[in-house]
Amino acid sequence: MNVLVWNENRHEQTNTVVAENYPNGIHGAIAEFLKEDQINVKTATLDEPEHGLTDDVLNETDVLVWWGHKAHNEVKDEIVEKVHKRVLEGMGLVVLHSGHFSKVFKKLMGTGCDLKWREAGEKERIWVVDPTHPIAEGLGQYIELEQEEMYGEHFDIPTPDELVFISWFEGGEVFRSGCTFKRGQGKIFYFRPGHETYKTYHNTEIQRVIKNGVNWAKPSKTATPVYGNSKPLETISEKAIVK
Repeated sequence: MNVLVWNENRHEQTNTVVAENYPNGIHGAIAEFLKEDQINVKTATLDEPEHGLTDDVLNETDVLVWWGHKAHNEVKDEIVEKVHKRVLEGMGLVVLHSGHFSKVFKKLMGTGCDLKWREAGEKERIWVVDPTHPIAEGLGQYIELEQEEMYGEHFDIPTPDELVFISWFEGGEVFRSGCTFKRGQGKIFYFRPGHETYKTYHNTEIQRVIKNGVNWAKPSKTATPVYGNSKPLETISEKAIVK
């Protein structure tokens, strides 16, 4: 399986806290723990030519992991179209944290994808509401994070195909934090935690969810559907035309 971890990589260049949390970038941290599962992992960032998402790279990618925050509008529309097309063709997509507002995710969802938010370093308890789902494998009843940014309902997304996690926050809000969708032949997993000023991606349970999500989202080994005008499989007998 070939996985590409994409990150805009802007906060790491301007915020010393983020740079200390993720000295090799958020993309580097995620790639490092994914490699523990013997996955072939590459990274790409916003400021690379074509944002690192060339045709050759996308065509070789089984699952794309996406992290973005402050530079969503800098992602070129033609690149968004390419990613969208690849998802419909079967490439998996794992969207993390503020990637909910990325052009790619909003195009795939067809909604505004807005929500409530508050950055107060409060406790988050991520409840497993579908313990039978493959993305929840290896977890207990919940994951507890001592500090995270709050996301609260209403989350303006379509009704998820499956709801795996719901978060509760110290301030009282709740949020659909682990949602799956299918678009065309592609599978999409949205996972909420991961604000850049906290060490969320160093948490082994969060890492397990992302690993599980990548494995769940990988392309299915099934025949590609055929569309358009189709010849009959059986002989069609001639029938009188009723006038």
